[in-house]
Amino acid sequence: MSKIQVNKLHTLTGHNDCIYALTEGSDPRFFYTGAGDGMVVEWDLDAPKDGKLIAKLPHSVYALTVDRERNLLIIGHNFEGIHVIDLNENKEIWNLKLTDQAIFDIKVFCNEILVGTGDGVLVIVDIDARSVKKHIKLSSKSIRVMSIAPEKRHLAIGLSDHSIKILDLADNFQPIANLTGHTNSVFALNFSPDEKNLVSAGRDAHMKFWESETYTLVENIVAHMYAINFLSFKEDGKYLVTCSMDKSIKVWDAASYKLMKVIDKARNAGHGTSINKVLWSTYSGQVISISDDRTISIWQIEEESL
Repeated sequence: MSKIQVNKLHTLTGHNDCIYALTEGSDPRFFYTGAGDGMVVEWDLDAPKDGKLIAKLPHSVYALTVDRERNLLIIGHNFEGIHVIDLNENKEIWNLKLTDQAIFDIKVFCNEILVGTGDGVLVIVDIDARSVKKHIKLSSKSIRVMSIAPEKRHLAIGLSDHSIKILDLADNFQPIANLTGHTNSVFALNFSPDEKNLVSAGRDAHMKFWESETYTLVENIVAHMYAINFLSFKEDGKYLVTCSMDKSIKVWDAASYKLMKVIDKARNAGHGTSINKVLWSTYSGQVISISDDRTISIWQIEEESL
């Protein structure tokens, strides 16, 4: 039996608006945040107090991802498209106008950037050609979140039409499954590190576990009081964290589905408003959280054997 101990290590400030986007660098010592102020900032876990401005854009940034192979930061610029930053040079090397919609999530797979837009279109961008390869219309509602299982070559997409669509990356984005069960927008989606499970959550405050062989629902938990905005697995797959509009972060045992810890303002000097993303760092094992309160928190989350 384990007990979880939580210690807040840092509160980072610098953004002038709600912080929406969070991603880990190719070197996981670094992470990146994007906000309603259009600023994209690089942070160093070894010296977290000093953020470095990477880009300043006219519109808000909801989505960031890193192409680890090429060390590129891809920024989703709402109502416009993507900006690609070379992190070795710290400068923008190209951009592409893609949409007049919000961009809620971006992923990189092999030589492609996958961009999910507010009008339900998945835009496939060829990185080498720096051009759009195809548009896939999945819904009339927003694509909110995506997760890739690289070994299985499956792409899971959570939408505001309450569904989760599974596409085959090995077979030109052919549909594999359409998962229904959520009663509102799906905001959070992640394959477990071993790719055996897919976990989803969203505005209905439910967290669902699907086994990824047949995409059958195996567990459904009422996990928070309000919308669950994001979830992230620990690298070893043992635990996962969720964050919510209810201003709390929760730590779960991924195998037993048990709630292990609640992190909030009253108990841990947590965030004062909605928590938009959480990231379980593969560099430090710490949890990074971002919020509408314009701050970033870094948490030490440790197991204590009883």
